[in-house]
Amino acid sequence: MKRLRPYPQVVVSKKAARALKGGHPWVFEGEVRSVEPAPADGRTAANGDVVDVIEENGTYQGTGLLSTASKIRVRVVSRNANDRFDVAFWARKVEWAWAHRKAVMGTRALPGTEPDTNCCRLVFSEADAFPGLVVDRYEDVLVAQVGTVGMHRLRPIVYPLLVGVLQADGQAIRGIYERNDSPARAKDGLPLEKGWYDFAADSAIDPAAAEWLCAHGISPMGAAPEAESARVIVHENGIAFDLDLENSQKTGFFLDQKYNRRAVRQIAAGRRALDCFCHVGPFGLNAAAGGAEFVRCVDVSQTAIDLARENARLNGLELHDNGTPRMDFTCANVLDYLPALARDKARLRAEGGPFDLIVLDPPAFTKSRSTIRNAQRGYREINYEAMRLLPRGGYLATCSCSHFMTRDLLARAIAEAAHDANVQLRQVEERQQAPDHPILWGVPETHYLDFFIFQVV
Repeated sequence: MKRLRPYPQVVVSKKAARALKGGHPWVFEGEVRSVEPAPADGRTAANGDVVDVIEENGTYQGTGLLSTASKIRVRVVSRNANDRFDVAFWARKVEWAWAHRKAVMGTRALPGTEPDTNCCRLVFSEADAFPGLVVDRYEDVLVAQVGTVGMHRLRPIVYPLLVGVLQADGQAIRGIYERNDSPARAKDGLPLEKGWYDFAADSAIDPAAAEWLCAHGISPMGAAPEAESARVIVHENGIAFDLDLENSQKTGFFLDQKYNRRAVRQIAAGRRALDCFCHVGPFGLNAAAGGAEFVRCVDVSQTAIDLARENARLNGLELHDNGTPRMDFTCANVLDYLPALARDKARLRAEGGPFDLIVLDPPAFTKSRSTIRNAQRGYREINYEAMRLLPRGGYLATCSCSHFMTRDLLARAIAEAAHDANVQLRQVEERQQAPDHPILWGVPETHYLDFFIFQVV
């Protein structure tokens, strides 16, 4: 006799089934034909529950987490009908995620510096089959963002497992800070909140998760005591950063550019660099550490500029040995700043130019398909202005961090900018996000960062 499944069933259209077969894990609201009780016991589906996804002809397509308030109605976490969605299942997922980071980053550290896994993305949502969950590691602190009700309900299982798996591998973690302040949470009916996850609360650790940890020689209650401060000093590429995990953008830092910053560092020696949209200064600091003669960092946020200046001081990179400036900082809107430098040569010299290395790391200019045309114009304009400032032989590092602005659209915008600026570009490198932010084929949303380095010839 065929064993009856214990999960409620979401019956979906043929269109949804084709998308799932192609590898995409989402079922949209309009593709749901019905929601049926669990065959085994008649249990009905609640918001955030584990549900089976069934095609109209009865074919099993996967199992996922239900979101009754979201247009993305189900997010699939497994296509294996033999999986049981217990603590052991989620423990395997955590172990695989950590093993992947060690495999792709564990031997890549610069000589004499900290392991690259000290600061990395541990969990990247759908790419690691934790839909709606992002977890970044900042040395002994984890910062989590939860965007779906299913993952929100699973925190008492997943959080202790994250800390426990790391602890079992000799990694000390003192707390998990939640940055659940994204407006996107409202799509799943979740409140906006941030703060330290309280492992001492009655429901903070699932009993089955505690049992699994104890069976593996890990103390679940002592794994992550509440930390005191959300201000931390961490290291990447051998450079120290003073981060405000509570108030900075995203989870506190942009870990996806780790190796792209290293690529800029490798061509910076002896150059005068301009780091645009600098945030807390990682590209500029890497350029200075790579031997740049001078670095100017520019950002519209005074808070970011203050942190970038502090990071330069923290690393001893603000001055050369003879006391002359190695780095300086300007609070300005880059979209106005670059044209102003091109118009005013005296201001260009006062800012430390002419520059022969320019980094453009803008925020996403589009977060929807409807604004792609405007985004293309924005990328074309900033690259055009940067190319106007660069001499022949100068280098341009430029990127986009929106998956809607595909690689080909970005390349077209850069090519148009080069034509308008009457320059020819020689490509040095084409890069993407760091491998701790894995790109899952069939899920284009996981590929969002494209990065180019060119020389003006």
